[in-house]
Amino acid sequence: MVERHLEDPVLHSTSIAALSTRRKAHLLSASLTQPLDRVNVLGDEDSGHTGCVNALSWARDGELLLSGGDDRTVRLWRLDTADTSKDYPFVCEAVIHTGHRANIFNAQMLPYSSRIATVAGDQQVRISDVGALSTLSKFGGETVFGTREANVRVLRCHSGRVKRIITEESPDIFLTVGEDGTVRQHDLRVPHDCRTGSCPAPVVKLSHELSTIALSPQTPYQVVVAGESPYGYLFDRRQVGRFIREEWGMSPDANDLTTCVRRFGRATRGPSERRGYEHITGAKMAQSNGHEVLLSYSSDAVYLYSTRDEAQSPSPSRSSSIVPPNNRPRSLSPKQIGMTREQSSAYTERIERDIQMEDDIEHFLSEDGLPALPQPAAGVDEDESGDHAEDDQGEDLPDEPCGDLSCTSVPIVYPRSRFAGAANVETVKDVNFLGPQDEFIVSGSDDGNWFMWQKSTGHLHDILEGDGSVVNVIEGHPHLPLVAVSGIDTTVKLFAPTRQDIRQFSRMSNAESIMARNAEVSARRIDLNSLLMQYQVIRADPEGQGCTFQ
Repeated sequence: MVERHLEDPVLHSTSIAALSTRRKAHLLSASLTQPLDRVNVLGDEDSGHTGCVNALSWARDGELLLSGGDDRTVRLWRLDTADTSKDYPFVCEAVIHTGHRANIFNAQMLPYSSRIATVAGDQQVRISDVGALSTLSKFGGETVFGTREANVRVLRCHSGRVKRIITEESPDIFLTVGEDGTVRQHDLRVPHDCRTGSCPAPVVKLSHELSTIALSPQTPYQVVVAGESPYGYLFDRRQVGRFIREEWGMSPDANDLTTCVRRFGRATRGPSERRGYEHITGAKMAQSNGHEVLLSYSSDAVYLYSTRDEAQSPSPSRSSSIVPPNNRPRSLSPKQIGMTREQSSAYTERIERDIQMEDDIEHFLSEDGLPALPQPAAGVDEDESGDHAEDDQGEDLPDEPCGDLSCTSVPIVYPRSRFAGAANVETVKDVNFLGPQDEFIVSGSDDGNWFMWQKSTGHLHDILEGDGSVVNVIEGHPHLPLVAVSGIDTTVKLFAPTRQDIRQFSRMSNAESIMARNAEVSARRIDLNSLLMQYQVIRADPEGQGCTFQ
């Protein structure tokens, strides 16, 4: 058998390719465990973006890095192999003036094409084509595309700000999610006129705003969406000729086009969250296994779920959000999730103080004519004082209808582990896996740092300074030990293993004080200075194009 295998050139070549792929993945994983540091900054005062950078994505198997943001342009960065002065010398090869009238939130190149899809706060989806990249004249070393040169196509199917794009294995089909509570599938091969109301029906419609969407190439029929709700929602798109709800252990409903089959939730809210104000800012599905799901909760932490775990009911006496799925032997300790017991208890000690502070602020705003605080979601009960109820268990969190399907009937899956330490209050932050086997979990933070945890143990692996104000987006290169980071700054920071003895941008030595400070910031979910600042931003920028509050 061995001799025949070696004699077969096709099998032999396949085996070598598989071994080479595994070896590259192993080397990449080992490299990411090494100390990282900043190795390059893309953009400066003379070139690059002129506003916050909200969008990052690798394209063409890592050949290009796309960035977009508040200046409503998309920049294409390419590795300059002729430059030997730096380890990762990137140059801006092209600038696309998209024609958006508000901040760009996401940009993705469609697979097997030269088309780039962008979404923004103007409720539009725009398609730019950079196929003529090599034929256009360059200005200052950059190819500049206007809306005419880029052959922009505009889709106005959403009625709210459009936040994220998910591409599939197609140059024509992709998904978008918006604050109108819908997920829409766009097929560029099928033209329609949005002005006449002929847009295809959304594949998902919820009764609250959505801000994030996730999909894994391993399970492309499953989609996770989340937003202004305590829950993330798992939808199964395999509808034709199948009873999906029955397969997931629920009563079948043949009228559903896309079935909501699971909710991802917590047994308790974060100490600084108020009932009716829960918000998930980021979602991500693992690329390597297709069943792990990350959700990042505003004013709380990052939670890891699995679509393979059975739905459970939280114990009324349980004080932790972590409900061990599938009879897992134990949950992670505060030390394992990157927080000491003293820091964990500090959350609880601040609850009563912050509740009183929220009431004082609300009274102040109403007296001075500033914008009133948002009202709780419909159906949410609060006592007369406005404080949230003492019973904080997950089954008491508010439920909303999912279009024609009542989400109250959908089973809830509880998290496997919790990753704390970063502050997620001021802006809408993504969350991500890192590594060829999704070995690490990464998140930005309001303090300008980005956090990196080991997924298997929950241990905090590193804290690195990635922005002068806030880190929002972190994207790892598909094949190189290279991480791109962006936020409020107008630049993109690159991190990689470094040969230097002293890491200039590592903040791991101050981890204890950083996490304690972030815990205090998160506990002050509504603070007077932030509200006044937001009010000033709204008055100065009524269209909501400021970058601090997405």
